[in-house]
Amino acid sequence: MEIVTDATATNLPACVATIGCFDGVHRGHRYLIEQVHNIAKAEGLASCLITFTRHPRQVLDANYQPRLLTCLSQKIECFEHTPIEYCVLLPFTKELSLLSAREFMEILHNVYHVQTLFVGYDHHFGHDQGEGYQEYCRYGKELGMRVMQSKALVEEGVSISSTLIRSCLQDGQVKQANSYLGYSYYLNGRVVDGRKLGRTLGFPTANIQPLCAEKQLPVSGVYAVYVYLGKERYAGMLNIGSCPTVNDDNQAVSIEVHILNFLGDIYEELIKVEFVDYIRPEVKFDNVEELTQQLQRDRVAVKNLLNQKD
Repeated sequence: MEIVTDATATNLPACVATIGCFDGVHRGHRYLIEQVHNIAKAEGLASCLITFTRHPRQVLDANYQPRLLTCLSQKIECFEHTPIEYCVLLPFTKELSLLSAREFMEILHNVYHVQTLFVGYDHHFGHDQGEGYQEYCRYGKELGMRVMQSKALVEEGVSISSTLIRSCLQDGQVKQANSYLGYSYYLNGRVVDGRKLGRTLGFPTANIQPLCAEKQLPVSGVYAVYVYLGKERYAGMLNIGSCPTVNDDNQAVSIEVHILNFLGDIYEELIKVEFVDYIRPEVKFDNVEELTQQLQRDRVAVKNLLNQKD
């Protein structure tokens, strides 16, 4: 897949394209991408995704803080595993937001050489959000651009979407979120210095600082995870929360992972964790002894889930 920017847009061949945020690059998005790929192949054109370098609402509202399933680098990584040939990184600006749908489609046709535009089943663009697929088809005909509408991926009456997946993560339904994504939800971060309380309980942890501050975190609680350090994969037990048993109630949320069967100093190293399943919510225990006993039970549960041996 080739990345296209404003500076290299002239190199983009005539293409079939779709446009959107593609947050999560989930199975619904991949279903759309497959439709784009198939039409492009049938028409003898290149296949292209057009996505924004920033969430549009961030540009329009300085106070908006998105909760992303995938930051830009992760989206591109996911796109690499699809049959798409070109990915246009389009900077979203206030000037762009003021364009009408027809003006925007004219840019797609004249600058990015879009011959066929696939419109998401629930996607709208242009300043007038009241316009929809019928208007896009009319503008496309005027511009010499074919406009097609994608089908939604529906399972058991549910349309797979980024909003649905975020809701699953907020409810602790990690396995369901992973099913909709088509891969395990993951977090990239750096191991930073922490309070080192875990080692006093027999559960040393790596404190993770996410590389993407806008990344959606699953609900507070304990999780079974896989931990990637370089090319090595380990089983892990991860906690998201304020650790209320040993910290003040107003302690900031932390992400700490206890890596099973691992000894080593990994401070400042990059780490990736894949969420496999939700174990339990975070609880404030009466004392450290009760907490330690629960952590021991949690470790057994994680080992069973991940088929780990002592």
